[in-house]
Amino acid sequence: MGATLRALRALVLLSGFYLISLVLLAALAGVDLALYHWGAHGIGAVKIVIVTVLLAVPVVRGTFMLRVPAAEDPAAVEVGEADEPRLWALVREVADASGTRAPARVLLTPEVNASVREDAGPLGLRAGPRTLTLGVPLLTGLSEAELRAVLGHEFGHFTGGDTRLSAIVVRGRARIARVVEELHTTADGKAAKERERQERSAAKRIARGRKAREVDTRHTGALYRGLARLYTWCAGVCLRASLSTARGQEFAADLAAARIAGRDATASALREIPVLSAAHGFYLDSYATLGLPARTLPPRGQFFGGFGALLTARAGELAKLRTGLPEEPESRYDSHPPMAERVRRVEALPADGRGAEGDAPALALLTDPEHTQTALEEAVLTAEALGFRRAADWPDLLNTAMAEGITTARTPLHRALTAYSGRPATLADVLDAIDQGRLWRVAERLPLSEEAAAAKGRAFRQFTRPALGESLRTMVLAEFSARSLLSWEFSWSRAAVARLPGASGGAGTAPEDALEAAVEAALADVPDTAPLRALLPPTAVQPA
Repeated sequence: MGATLRALRALVLLSGFYLISLVLLAALAGVDLALYHWGAHGIGAVKIVIVTVLLAVPVVRGTFMLRVPAAEDPAAVEVGEADEPRLWALVREVADASGTRAPARVLLTPEVNASVREDAGPLGLRAGPRTLTLGVPLLTGLSEAELRAVLGHEFGHFTGGDTRLSAIVVRGRARIARVVEELHTTADGKAAKERERQERSAAKRIARGRKAREVDTRHTGALYRGLARLYTWCAGVCLRASLSTARGQEFAADLAAARIAGRDATASALREIPVLSAAHGFYLDSYATLGLPARTLPPRGQFFGGFGALLTARAGELAKLRTGLPEEPESRYDSHPPMAERVRRVEALPADGRGAEGDAPALALLTDPEHTQTALEEAVLTAEALGFRRAADWPDLLNTAMAEGITTARTPLHRALTAYSGRPATLADVLDAIDQGRLWRVAERLPLSEEAAAAKGRAFRQFTRPALGESLRTMVLAEFSARSLLSWEFSWSRAAVARLPGASGGAGTAPEDALEAAVEAALADVPDTAPLRALLPPTAVQPA
């Protein structure tokens, strides 16, 4: 199907949405005209007219009063050909090989994604300026050959005219979503008012010594919700009707990428993208944003720049992820086919002998990667975040963040003992409660599963001991941290490890191992807090 026919198809689907709205409005108007024609002027006729007008309002607002904004650029760094000549040379090379115009703009973003946009003319039938959006994490994790495949895929959409349809598709989806939202909002508002009315009535009946009626708003706003379901069904029909075409466009773009970059590089890029996406999410959660509660950022340029170090350190873990590609689309209406199917189709192509071509890292295409990653921070992070302190290095960031987190932590054990005693609890209070045989009564106030809450005696202790151990360990570490006696060992390949001062629990025993043994002793069926008290700083907890 050519670009013109696809544009017409999108237009037909959108016109179907307008047709439903017009038919509904005509039906509502027809009811009012019929009442007028029959000369109905009673209170019943007035109520019907009011209902038809109220039903028409959300339909009119959603269908005809919604302004669909022009496409907006994401938070990004725009790079010109003078800024990044090698990257632009590759972009132009792939565009030429694709038989299409190169984009007028290249935007570098912090996302694991690449996309193209064409600000086409009316109905997508006239070409317009093009924009390529390219995620810096992709450059960090892909080779140059894999990046060529990604660009070949995106320019394959240009070749097929797919990008010209986006304005029509976005407009149709936005209008349908707006009508559904208007109808649900109206229904919810009516239900809230009806609930308030019924609750006032119930309060009056109770004040008079009468039994209050049960509040029931199940049928309030039912007409609006029914119309919302109609439009939701319409949206589903539109999406399903275009789904096969959209997924066919993705397969065709993959073939274009394989033709330009080679079969092996294209299959490798497709395998790598979901792995990079998962790794980048983990990196942001566990590393880049680690210091935000302490108002501390990684060293300048490293908020996004540290991703490469994580990829290198966890190469073994990532290799395992590449063998388990998604076999299902992300959602029922996802326009992209499952990644596993895309890879299978590409790998089924004849070998072309280009597997080892261009294996240099794609990030090397940038003139100054560190400068680009610093500029990306300036473009993406909020003004408040950019004002945070910068850590000297990653270990400094870890220690700052963990000190903030652990000293302000209120563990389940801390909260349970506070509730039990009626006053703010300390580690000294916990150890005293253990020595006085009150720990398991305190443990009854922990958040418990149904099974744990029903258990008694030894079974109850077995259920609650892991949570108590985690809380007690955290409270001990907080004591060391409050006295600046605790440090953390930073690693890209594994979780951070707490390092206690050099004093040990015995010859050849590391302080961390001594702490584990002391916590186990304190929580044993016959508890002994002496090893734990001996490990604590001299100015900390002493026996009661």
